[in-house]
Amino acid sequence: MKKNRRTPAVSEINDARAYPEPARRACDDTLSVMDFYSIRRDFPAKAVEEAKRAAARPASAKGRLDLRDRMIFTCDPVTARDYDDALSIETARGGKRILGVHIADVSEYVPAGGALDKEAFKRSTSVYFADKVVPMLPECLSNGVCSLAPGVDRLAFSVFIEFDKNGKAVGRSFAKSIIRSGKRFTYEQVMSIISGGTKCGRWGKIVREVHELAAQLRSARFSAGGLDIDIPEQEVVLDESGEMSGIVTRPYDESHQMIEECMVAANEAVAAELWGKGIKILARLHESPDPEKIDELREQSKALGVKCGDISSPKAFTRFLGAIKEHPLAPLLSVMVLRSMKRAVYDGTKIGHFGLAKRFYAHFTSPIRRYPDLVLHRQLSAYLAGGQARIPPQTLKKLAVHTTEMEERAAEAERALVEIKKYRLLEEELASRQPVTYNAVISKCTPFGCFVDIPEIGVSGLVHISVLSRKFVRFDRASATLVAAGGGRWKTGDCLKVEISRVDFGQRRLDFVPAGK
Repeated sequence: MKKNRRTPAVSEINDARAYPEPARRACDDTLSVMDFYSIRRDFPAKAVEEAKRAAARPASAKGRLDLRDRMIFTCDPVTARDYDDALSIETARGGKRILGVHIADVSEYVPAGGALDKEAFKRSTSVYFADKVVPMLPECLSNGVCSLAPGVDRLAFSVFIEFDKNGKAVGRSFAKSIIRSGKRFTYEQVMSIISGGTKCGRWGKIVREVHELAAQLRSARFSAGGLDIDIPEQEVVLDESGEMSGIVTRPYDESHQMIEECMVAANEAVAAELWGKGIKILARLHESPDPEKIDELREQSKALGVKCGDISSPKAFTRFLGAIKEHPLAPLLSVMVLRSMKRAVYDGTKIGHFGLAKRFYAHFTSPIRRYPDLVLHRQLSAYLAGGQARIPPQTLKKLAVHTTEMEERAAEAERALVEIKKYRLLEEELASRQPVTYNAVISKCTPFGCFVDIPEIGVSGLVHISVLSRKFVRFDRASATLVAAGGGRWKTGDCLKVEISRVDFGQRRLDFVPAGK
């Protein structure tokens, strides 16, 4: 399968600039990006029929642990429709806590080897665009019977992890279950409960207990050398006609961290259980960075005026990440750190996650949108039933290569569309003659100007030397700064306000000028 390693040129997407305004508004960037990256649009008829038959079957408690009387809740974005995970917490004897992570039992509806399974394998992942989701499974499953919606019976695969008072896992168990989520929270609602703004009765007490445990898990993970790489995610905002109206930074607060820690705990528990029994699985592998990449990061950081020190160990790396959080170039430095890392992949021969500081790790918690999770569900199910849980090495290898490739392709397609939308927005700002002022940070000075990063919208561009000052500006190589005759100096890390002055779609280039010039 051909891999696309570049962002497509605008002419390859839909160069709507050549069309009248109404045609431009009608231009569908998303479908064009899908075509460029060979993202599958429609489901085969046989797969759809299989999905409809599966969705029509009523949820049965037969042979399952009945948890319908438990206080179980979900927490997802406001716009979410596929809820594949839910949580519960209970107190056991001796003050121990039992965290329940309940995952949609997709394997019950997608048997291995059928037309639906084959299509899910080909897609391997759902693709999330600004204006639509291209699901791995037909919507009658992904947004229907597999989604853990509140107030209805749903089939689940439950992971129970017992923790002591210090947040150390001391036991685990697994069960096929039937649940009925009692509450559907959004991240904003959970954050309000955590911060004390909302009480929410018994539900609030449960959310706060889960949050307290998750905070312990998070602290322990970072103490063990887990990496806290904080890269803000930009989200495209669309108006009623589907046109981009702005970009907002998606928050990553304690509500998101709470869910993340619970999912990490469940993923680790399943991986440790199976791999510990000698059963090879489709592990989520993240290896430690190459020494050459660490040296390169050290040199790049030094050029920005930031000293890394010895960051060869995970714990030292964690200390460095903590030290740069308040630095003006923190977003840029975080990206540099991320680029020094090896890419996380799926693998059937090795296991371990450097970034999470986990010896055992695999994906189990999102089977609605990720095929590797569905495979792991089937293996765990077979293991619990005393059946054949092992997958032939060659099959695991094929799964690992394909699912990694499709994950990468989906990520590239999502990034490509966001970048195109950003360029369209900036071009419209430029055409409106009503410039928007952005807060920028100088990331590099050169003899011809300075490159700036704009964290607010996640773009970079050039401020040419000719627009920095009306006086002559020279580049001081010794200090890597730009100096204007009669006063004025610009160096890496300096902040300035800028406006867009030129948008070059073809070359993917942005030029800025200091605000007000």
